[in-house]
Amino acid sequence: MTIKTQVDNPQTEYEDTSSLSPPHNPEEDISLLDLLIVLASRKRFILIVTLVFAVSGALISLVLPKRYAATVTILPPQQNTSMGAAMVSQLGNLGSMAATMAGGSLSLKNPNDMYVAMLTSRTVEDAMVQRFDLMHEYGKVFPSDARKAFENHLNVDGSTKDGLIHISFENKNPQRAAQIANGFVEEFRTLSRHLAITEASQRRLFFEEQLEQAKDNLANAEEALKRTEQSTGLIQLDSQARALIESAATLRAQIAAKEVQIQSMRTFATAENSGMIQAEQELEGLRSQLSKLAGSDETSAGLLVPKGMVPQAGLEYIRKLRDVKYHETIFDILARQFEIAKLDEAKQGSVIQVVDSAIPPDKRSFPKRGFIMMGATIAGFFIAIFLAFMHAGIERLKGKSEVNQKLAVLGEALHAKKVSNS
Repeated sequence: MTIKTQVDNPQTEYEDTSSLSPPHNPEEDISLLDLLIVLASRKRFILIVTLVFAVSGALISLVLPKRYAATVTILPPQQNTSMGAAMVSQLGNLGSMAATMAGGSLSLKNPNDMYVAMLTSRTVEDAMVQRFDLMHEYGKVFPSDARKAFENHLNVDGSTKDGLIHISFENKNPQRAAQIANGFVEEFRTLSRHLAITEASQRRLFFEEQLEQAKDNLANAEEALKRTEQSTGLIQLDSQARALIESAATLRAQIAAKEVQIQSMRTFATAENSGMIQAEQELEGLRSQLSKLAGSDETSAGLLVPKGMVPQAGLEYIRKLRDVKYHETIFDILARQFEIAKLDEAKQGSVIQVVDSAIPPDKRSFPKRGFIMMGATIAGFFIAIFLAFMHAGIERLKGKSEVNQKLAVLGEALHAKKVSNS
């Protein structure tokens, strides 16, 4: 009987099952046509709000203080081929050192980044703050605050494809903006006088220090030889002994110069650098020659005069003469390298060159009224559309009885709370 009832009444079972899901209300569907109707019915409201925002943007752009940007364009030092490569032939056996040290280049990855960092350094910015009295202009008490305010008006760009550095500065007065932009370059030049920035300047400074030390060492060796001559009375040596002493002194000087070269190359080259590897191989070769000449190798017997054949009185003189020859060779090598570095530095010229000096701008850089008005108009248009949709949604909710009842209950609750508080 139960089975028959289920078969006879399939529609009843289907209706009972479907009654569990909520009924579909086509009024709740929102189509694109409904949105267009909302916009069309409230077009006047949208237009008014958009115009209000556009007029407000125009007024704000007129009220904002004007600022003018002055720009100076500079050319940083270029890494040129050194003049020392042309003087290699004048150095004889020491040409390989000159070719590596004087003909090489530091080849920085991006030199402009270094100059931008120096232009925006604390030393340069503090000098600008003090020179143009920016603490008083910006109303700051501490130099650090004035420096930050100065940075907000400054833009240094060295990432352009043209390889130049562009310095822009904004100020209310166009003449003062150009004056401060040009003063920026002057303060950087003041800083660069105390720094060895270019590759030639670094080499010149390095060899200058080494040359001063070699000069003192040579003077001390000459004084020691003079005292030895006075004490022993020995002035001349056998020609064979003198030749061997000079050869040994020359090799020692070349070894010392090669060590100086390798030490200098380590400041800009890695251990895998071909020039570094070649210099180290040449150093090993010089040391091997000196070892043979000194008689420490088994196959080098007879190269040196046996000590027994040298008069005891002249042994000290030989040692002092050897030191003098050694320091003379070192001094000659460093003096030539120093002169090459000076020529290279003179060839490179000034640290930076001004391509375009800053001039008082004839157009303001801020505010950009067109962009402000366009941005305000677009923002007002979208805000007006959002308000129109929100207003239409509220009206739709108010049209439902259930929602109206809930709003009434909410209003009564709020009213009751105000009465109780009073």
